[in-house]
Amino acid sequence: LMSSVADGVFKRNLPWPMIWIGAVIAVAIIVLDKVLEARGAEFRTPVLAVAVGIYLPLELTVPIFVGGLIAYFASRSLARRKDALGAGYEAATARAERHGLLFSSGLITGEALVGILLAIPFAAAQRTDVLGLAAFACFCLWLYRVARKA
Repeated sequence: LMSSVADGVFKRNLPWPMIWIGAVIAVAIIVLDKVLEARGAEFRTPVLAVAVGIYLPLELTVPIFVGGLIAYFASRSLARRKDALGAGYEAATARAERHGLLFSSGLITGEALVGILLAIPFAAAQRTDVLGLAAFACFCLWLYRVARKA
């Protein structure tokens, strides 16, 4: 993406209609987000998340989406225990968010090592779909458990 933009700038052949369409979409998303913010809506439309979803390939956006779903369900799980946590609810929520964020960051950092480790059974089985899906499901469950700890 960056290469094509730089190339377009230097060769002066940027696809301006596409750029203007993208700018209009971005403005519409920002306006929608501000309207939702003014109404106090729980659901928001951050323009950066939409932009990432537009230009990143599907194999990268799906894990981001699943991570968002896991964070949502973990926060709902904590909210259900609000009475049991009492005055410590805010601290427990902040701690859970920190744990989830640190765990997710560790997964991103360790992705290269996990890729190498998973390459061994992938090469042996000559199939990547089943092992990859099982590993992804295990990581999702692990992330959920870490994120919902109070």
